[in-house]
Amino acid sequence: MDHTGEGLRSSGDYEWSTEAILLPVAAGVAKAMQRIRIDRPGGYGALRLEQLSTPEPGPGQVRIKAQACGVNYADGIIRMGLYASAKQLHGYPITPGFELAGEIDAVGPGVTSWRVGDRVIGLTLFNGYASHALIEQTQVFALPANLSMEQGATLPSVFLTAWFMVHQLLYPRPGDHWLVHSAAGGVGSALLQLGKLAGCHCVGVVGAGHKVAHAQSMGADQIIDKSTQKLWPAAQACAEQGYQAVFDANGVSTLRASYEHLAPTGKLLIYGFHSMLPRHGRLNWLSLAWDWLRTPRFNPLNMTQSNRSVLAANLSFLQAQAPRLREGMDWLLLRFADGSLNPLPVERFPLADAALAQRRIESGQTIGKLALIP
Repeated sequence: MDHTGEGLRSSGDYEWSTEAILLPVAAGVAKAMQRIRIDRPGGYGALRLEQLSTPEPGPGQVRIKAQACGVNYADGIIRMGLYASAKQLHGYPITPGFELAGEIDAVGPGVTSWRVGDRVIGLTLFNGYASHALIEQTQVFALPANLSMEQGATLPSVFLTAWFMVHQLLYPRPGDHWLVHSAAGGVGSALLQLGKLAGCHCVGVVGAGHKVAHAQSMGADQIIDKSTQKLWPAAQACAEQGYQAVFDANGVSTLRASYEHLAPTGKLLIYGFHSMLPRHGRLNWLSLAWDWLRTPRFNPLNMTQSNRSVLAANLSFLQAQAPRLREGMDWLLLRFADGSLNPLPVERFPLADAALAQRRIESGQTIGKLALIP
């Protein structure tokens, strides 16, 4: 699906624009790259398209000419100034984005694994919303021949997050019952597929009827549609003895009940707090503070007595575990290549419409993934 800009609107101090502000390239520069820059946190209008001279790769680096850049919910949190790793590991100005796919168009000294023209996926710690990216050769992976650029660019963040939770924290067993919130989203879709491969019984939770068929296609054995069903009575009916795993990115709206629906030895796996954040770009600090105060604090004494656990994951703080993440990418790409895993549907937006893409993903209406096309 392709999208085009829809003009400029304003909401108080948070202005959002789907017509990017273009910063001109310096005079005399023969070739230029484009990227999205956030000078300081704000609304959708904080996303600025700039041109600059295309950088040359350094030792051990390759330069990828991107044909697609993945969009994740976390990118909007970076724009709002609430993403901890963006502040601690990078700071502002910042270019959001964790993943892209394209062709290598230059290699730096000492690069032996890659050649110009190779079709690849690149993992970035930020800097992914760009037409070109310099990436360490160890963070680059061959794009499986059966995947498009858009499909390749949108799989690393969500499938790696799912892989890390499932195979590094959970250790699934056939027959386990899983409850997967946000089952039509990127990570939710990946979790359903990994659960199916592991022989688990997966119950997917969606928020609208148009998401049901997608969750079923990803491997959900049962679907709870919150727009027509009461979530927790339905979840109880699907697993009367409780769940061995509940995957929750909602935050305060479901965390407590998710924990209460665990079976003995069950694990609550947390990877986001979406219900605490706005859907239209503007932060309500009072509401955010109230949600923070209401977020459950899990008591280790109670967890010990009930044999229930709470685990969490954030890939951007796992850079010290790069070899482990590379292992995960290799594992995943083998299964994409042989058809054991399937890519997700992708909505396409021009790079200049990054604001529109973030507005779309924050609406809660998307299925699968979104990509920016430079």
